[in-house]
Amino acid sequence: MRRHVAEPGTLDTKGSDFARLAHKIADAGLLNRRPVYYAVRLSLAVTAYLGGWALFWWLGDSWWQLLVAALLAVVFAQFGFVAHDLGHRQVFRTRRPSDVAGLLIGNLGIGLGWGWWNTKHNRHHANPNHEDHDPDVSPAVIVWSDEQVAKSQGLPRFVARWQGILFFPLLTLEGWHLHVASVKALLKPSARRRGLEAALLAAHFAAYFGVIFATLPLGKALVFLLVHQGLFGVYLGSTFAPNHKGMPILTKDHKLDFLRKQVLTSRNVRGNLFMDVALGQLNYQIEHHLFPNMPAPNLRRAQPIVRQYCADLGVSYLETGLLSSYGQALRHLHEVGAQLR
Repeated sequence: MRRHVAEPGTLDTKGSDFARLAHKIADAGLLNRRPVYYAVRLSLAVTAYLGGWALFWWLGDSWWQLLVAALLAVVFAQFGFVAHDLGHRQVFRTRRPSDVAGLLIGNLGIGLGWGWWNTKHNRHHANPNHEDHDPDVSPAVIVWSDEQVAKSQGLPRFVARWQGILFFPLLTLEGWHLHVASVKALLKPSARRRGLEAALLAAHFAAYFGVIFATLPLGKALVFLLVHQGLFGVYLGSTFAPNHKGMPILTKDHKLDFLRKQVLTSRNVRGNLFMDVALGQLNYQIEHHLFPNMPAPNLRRAQPIVRQYCADLGVSYLETGLLSSYGQALRHLHEVGAQLR
C-alpha cells in the first residue's frame, strides 16, 4: 500500500524554505572541506585494503581465508563509501581529482564502474523515491508500489509475492549485479571514458580472479568468491536500505519543493560513532540529501539545525533505530506484494 505524502502547509513560502536553511548551514561553516579528515580516512581505507590482500597471500591454501573474505567484504564496502563521497565532491572541490580518485577506488579497487554508478546515483538524488525518475526504485527484481506490482511480469512478479522475506537473501547477489551493470554500461554508445574505464575494470577483474584462483584450489576459491561477494552485497544493501525503503513513493502527481521532496522521502538512523563508521555516515540521510556536497563528518553537526528547522516548518522529520528502519522497509515490501499472495 502506498504511503501518501502530505502536501506542505506553507505553500506561499515553500520556494524560499530551503534557501533559508542553506544560509544557516553555510553560516555554521558546515559546507567547508575537511581535507585532514579525508586524508586520514583514505589512508586507513587503503591500508586496510592492502593489508587484507597481504593477509590473503600469507594464509595461502586455508579455510581461514573465509574470514579474510568477510574482512575484504567490509573493506570493499568502505571503499564504496569513499567513492560515494568523491562522487558528491565532498573530498575535492573540483571534478578532475574527484574523477581520478573515483576511477582508482571504484573501477580498479573494487570493480565498480565509476561513471555508470555516479550518473545513476545523481539521478536518484534529483528525484528520490520517484517511481518515474529514480533508478533505485525502478521495478527490476523488487517492486516498490502497487502500480509497479500491477504492471510487473516474469521474475519481478514472481519475487514480489514474498519480497519482504527475500530482500536480504537477494542482497547476496547485489555485488555481482554491480559488477555486471558496470560492464554493461560501457557497451552503451553514450558511455564516457569507455576505454579508460574498461581498462581499469579489466585490470581489477584480472588481478582479483587471478590472485584468488592462483592461491586457492578450485573449490575453496569458489567458496571464497561466494562469501566475499555475497557479504559485500549484503553490507552495501544493508547500509542503503534504511535510507529510503518504506518511505513515501512519489509520482508525477506530487508537487513538492526541493526541501520537502528530500526530507519526506528520507529516513535517518540513530546511532553512535560506530554506527556512523559502519554506515558510511549515510545514517544522516536527510542532511545528506539536502546538502549532498557536505563533507560526511559535518552531517552529524548539521542534524540538530535541520531537525529544528523542519520542526519549525511543520515538516515531518523521521529518525529511527537501525532495526526499526529495516522493519519499516520490509513491512512496506511485504504489503506491496500482498495483492499477489
